Amino acid sequence: MDKTLAELRLLFSHLPDPSNLLALGLSSRKNLCVHPQVSASAAVDTGCRRLTASWVREKAASDTTPSPLCDYFETFDTAAHRGDLASYISPGVYTLADLRSLGCQRRICPYFLARHLVKHANVVVYTYQYLLDPKVASIVSPEMMMHNECVVVFDEAHNIDNVCIEALSVTIRKQTLEGAQRNLRHISQEIDRFKATDPNKLRAEYNRLVDGLAQSGHLPISDAWLANPALPHDILKEAVPGNIRKAERFLAALWRLVGFLDQRLETENVVNERPVSFAESIYFLTGIDKIMLRFLYDRLQSLLITLEITDTDEFMHIQKICDFATLIGTYTRGFSIIIEPYDDRMPNIRDPVIQLSCHDASLAIQPVFNRFQTVVVTSGTLSPIDLYPRLLNFNPVISRSFTMSLTRDCICPMVLTRGSDQLPVSTKFDMRSDPGVVRNYGRLLLEMASAVPDGIVCFFASYSYMDGIVSSWNDMGILQDTMQHKLVFIETPDVVETTLALDNYRKACDCGRGAVFFSVARGKVAEGIDFDRHYGRLVIMFGVPFQYTLSKILRARLEYLRETFQIEEGDFLTFDALRQAAQCVGRVIRSKADYGMMIFADKRYSRHDKRSKLPGWILSHLHAAHLNLSTDMALHTAREFLRRMAQPYDKAGSGQKTLLTEEDLQGMSQDDMEM
Repeated sequence: MDKTLAELRLLFSHLPDPSNLLALGLSSRKNLCVHPQVSASAAVDTGCRRLTASWVREKAASDTTPSPLCDYFETFDTAAHRGDLASYISPGVYTLADLRSLGCQRRICPYFLARHLVKHANVVVYTYQYLLDPKVASIVSPEMMMHNECVVVFDEAHNIDNVCIEALSVTIRKQTLEGAQRNLRHISQEIDRFKATDPNKLRAEYNRLVDGLAQSGHLPISDAWLANPALPHDILKEAVPGNIRKAERFLAALWRLVGFLDQRLETENVVNERPVSFAESIYFLTGIDKIMLRFLYDRLQSLLITLEITDTDEFMHIQKICDFATLIGTYTRGFSIIIEPYDDRMPNIRDPVIQLSCHDASLAIQPVFNRFQTVVVTSGTLSPIDLYPRLLNFNPVISRSFTMSLTRDCICPMVLTRGSDQLPVSTKFDMRSDPGVVRNYGRLLLEMASAVPDGIVCFFASYSYMDGIVSSWNDMGILQDTMQHKLVFIETPDVVETTLALDNYRKACDCGRGAVFFSVARGKVAEGIDFDRHYGRLVIMFGVPFQYTLSKILRARLEYLRETFQIEEGDFLTFDALRQAAQCVGRVIRSKADYGMMIFADKRYSRHDKRSKLPGWILSHLHAAHLNLSTDMALHTAREFLRRMAQPYDKAGSGQKTLLTEEDLQGMSQDDMEM
């Protein structure tokens, strides 16, 4: 987000009249809160709600000894009522840091200010979920949905289908149900308390639901965080069913639903059901029909607001149950409910799970295509480009693939198929544990660590494979030999540990010591961290990062893609693995002045059906002489490349075209019109 806004600031400086343009980044309270105590706490959202919820502020206004409130929000609320919020921010480009700085200077909440300014800004930069996840989009982007002339750009969209699927998938375990039961007991106590102290609020909520009023449309902005129904807009026009309007009946329905799910988790066999049959089972055993299921999430949010509950993190379990139910009651196709008593990778340990898995990415993104006139899907690793319209179920008006415009041949991709002993290398299941393969991978790392300066980044197919091979290298002494040349850092599933490892890796590169960073495809580092300049002179992709093909969810999705979109299993698996590999190696080259090498260390990359799935900008630099290398040949190629990159060069372009001219743009426009 910050990079996009930084480029936008540069663009604004070239515009003839940017004085009326406003661009800003929008993120969560955690990233924008400036309240000293709240921002320093672990639960920022809860801390904010305890100071800004409407009932908290009403109580503070009526008490003789008022409770503490958030001064930053009070400034925002006062300005919002006066209608002069625009005076707090001038035209320009605002990153998250800029908004926080503005909030501190003007003593106004940057989170709510940014939320309010979304409808006035010319450019808004935020994450995919704010537009694709219906639970979030309904509160963050409602104004944007009203203006179909908006231009929507999905950047870094190589994984957009997975983001869409995750937005509509829910996983329920035994711990989820136990937490939901605790939540229901707490809610029951709160209902009893309100009946004894303030029954009018429960009666007012019931009357509002009888009248069919959407809760979110009648909330102060500070309470809108809770009203985020996971429903399409046409369903919201319906009224909440009468048998769950009363709080007690709604609570009883939730108890029956939780009991039903708990019973289904007791199975000893793997079950794969469609939403329709699963909803019928729920109705037969609990009396909750599809219409009731559809409204459970919305009804829960309304009740939590009525009960004046601010710590919604505590109720995440029952919210997940209601989200699960609402999705089942809403969609009839593109989903599977998979119940597994054991984990595929640990068959001896019982860990039952119910997974509502979405298989159709178009369900989440179709509303965006329908509401906006212009949607741009772009990425540096969007390859093969013709598969994305099939996955997302749309017909692109324009489809283009561009090569990189570089001032010199500063990218050196290589395919390594064998070690110095001529034994083939691969992470195929029947080869990955072979001592010869492990040793040759280790020798490759050691040779490159001794010859390549500064930073080297290594990517593995999974955490389990990385753990296993690094342990073997340690036993063989390869790791110790590597550390004679460079320090070694490792990514872990823990975000804090990985961030610390990255910081120390950069320090080692900055001081000239050099470092190696072990990472995982599809991990945090592979998706969002740049290893530009001396932080990444070489990236090694150990193997082809295929998904775990025995996963029941993956098998169900592959079956759906084959039946619905005629996408064959092998085509999708290869496409997914190669886009992940391209994303990993792409971390090493980040500008025209940068340079770096890429080693695809697996014999399967030498096959045309695999290699052809890589982006064109990599293939254009992958020479025939670099397609079938041994470790010794790759080392020689690396030294030659580094020697060439050490020579002075003309950053202005050396006479080569690096920018599109006006004539080029006109020619492209003419081609589009002819299409």
